[in-house]
Amino acid sequence: MNLKTAPASVEQPVSDDDWAAAMGEQATIEASPGPVIQPAQIFEQFAETDGKSPTPQGFDMIMDIPVALTVELGRTKISIRNLLQLAHGSVVELDGMAGEPMDVLINGTLIAQGEVVVVNDKFGIRLTDIITPQERIRKLNR
Repeated sequence: MNLKTAPASVEQPVSDDDWAAAMGEQATIEASPGPVIQPAQIFEQFAETDGKSPTPQGFDMIMDIPVALTVELGRTKISIRNLLQLAHGSVVELDGMAGEPMDVLINGTLIAQGEVVVVNDKFGIRLTDIITPQERIRKLNR
């Protein structure tokens, strides 16, 4: 590329000929065959194996990842003034109704609804309705 140099204190306008020369040089460089660059093998390839590999495949890879399961009885909004007045024995009204199904959330996403059960003095939840992936997507679109 043929560039004209000028003293640092004097700016020269760029002409159309300069742009044409630069674009031509770039096209020549891009058209010339260069070395073939292969992607680096940074991550392990997760292909099907013959079963001899100790690396878990498919769903087995994620089975031991912990998730947070939350059962929500209801919600309410409360002012800081009323929050600071709460004491032992205070009752906070929730928007959930008695007998209404509880929401079961995994990492904050509704996945099921159920009812509270007591077994050997411990609370549990009996799932009554599982939310399908299609229903979850439909709720996101609302």
